[in-house]
Amino acid sequence: MVAKPPQAERLALEGPAGSLEALVETPGGAGGAAAVGVYGVVCHPHPQHGGTMDNKVAWTLARAFQQFDAPVIRFNFRGVGASSGGYDAGRGETADALAVIAYGRARWPGAALWLGGFSFGAVVALRTAAEAQPARLVAVAPGITRVEAGGVRAPACPWLIVQGEADDVVPAPAVIEWAQGLSPAPQLVLLPAAGHFFHGSINELRAVVVSFLARGGARAAVR
Repeated sequence: MVAKPPQAERLALEGPAGSLEALVETPGGAGGAAAVGVYGVVCHPHPQHGGTMDNKVAWTLARAFQQFDAPVIRFNFRGVGASSGGYDAGRGETADALAVIAYGRARWPGAALWLGGFSFGAVVALRTAAEAQPARLVAVAPGITRVEAGGVRAPACPWLIVQGEADDVVPAPAVIEWAQGLSPAPQLVLLPAAGHFFHGSINELRAVVVSFLARGGARAAVR
């Protein structure tokens, strides 16, 4: 059976610097967060290097979450696409993410949060986690060499780092050393052939994320 594409809803959400362009996708045939008890938010890569909510790694994270029938919100940080404001080196972008999460909590009361991000977005997700208290966190190639991550507290929830060993933007040794100093420690998965943008490794990335989420007791739909 061919899976139905998710139902897409484009929105302008209220953010701390003005309007935030967002996309809510609900898996076809799913009852939404009220049915599965969880929703996802995905943060995109660096706004100053072409990062948007349409980035293929951000898209892949959303599809991994949706494989469990969870609705997912992707959004553009301030100054990207139709979002108001301008780049704020991760500070304002963290406030943007918190605003999107708050929208999700108001829309789906009582649903748990799965939070994900790629590169710059992974660091923003980590910064957000202390206040947002996600049930699961997924950080893909966290851009710790590109945006300040000092003083970021490790989340209390189960969390995953996926890192390409061939990453030429955020070197794997730097991520490994950083991750080893965190407590509680994340699950760290290294993909040997993967570069920063996971060209040729995107399906492997998705499989790792799905496996991590399934270990928490969630059941993936057949896609």
